[in-house]
Amino acid sequence: MNEPEPIRVLLADDQELLRGSLRLLVDSTPGLVAVGEAGTGARAVELARAERPDVVLMDVRMPGMDGIEATRRICAEASGAKVLILTTFDLDEYVYAGLRAGASGFLLKNTPPADLLAAIRVIAAGEGLLAPSVTRRLIAQFAQFTQFTRTAADRPRPGPVLDGLTGREREVLTLVARGLSNLEIAAHLHVSTATVKTHIGHLLAKLGARDRAQLVIAAYEGGLVSTSRQHP
Repeated sequence: MNEPEPIRVLLADDQELLRGSLRLLVDSTPGLVAVGEAGTGARAVELARAERPDVVLMDVRMPGMDGIEATRRICAEASGAKVLILTTFDLDEYVYAGLRAGASGFLLKNTPPADLLAAIRVIAAGEGLLAPSVTRRLIAQFAQFTQFTRTAADRPRPGPVLDGLTGREREVLTLVARGLSNLEIAAHLHVSTATVKTHIGHLLAKLGARDRAQLVIAAYEGGLVSTSRQHP
């Protein structure tokens, strides 16, 4: 049996020491391989285009083009690369901007190495990296942030993007956005986890979302969740 292709990882951070440490960690892990290092957002975009990585570990604050704009450009090119944002602050407004730009999730820079490696595999598999407890906090934080940065006309409200969803799909999307796992959603709706996975597959297709993280953004932008409705 042929061995599966290794997960190709691009490292983008303006700190050379951190990039080197990440490269050593990735290259010493079976099933992963580092395909490049970038110290700026512009270089990350260039390398993503040239190397076509599966996952990009993306710092936010870099000279010139920052990680948010680099994420937006990489995701817009539909190369299949998934972006995992690395940040110092777990409730930093840049995280929301990164997710809106197309990132599949985020991690703190002080995440244990084993958790970082697991996250790379999760992102490569097409699943968003937003733990339930973190999702709830992020939704609240993002809503507060956008209240100050958006005009009334720009704030989330139910929109046509959700019009094609069935009632059950709206239920599932709301629960995903509130941070419930597939198992928790199944228990809440009294259905099987296989049924939940099917609904999520339909949601991904209908909303043009890459993964679970993007579903959270779609639910928030569509007005299905708000700071006053965080728990089922």
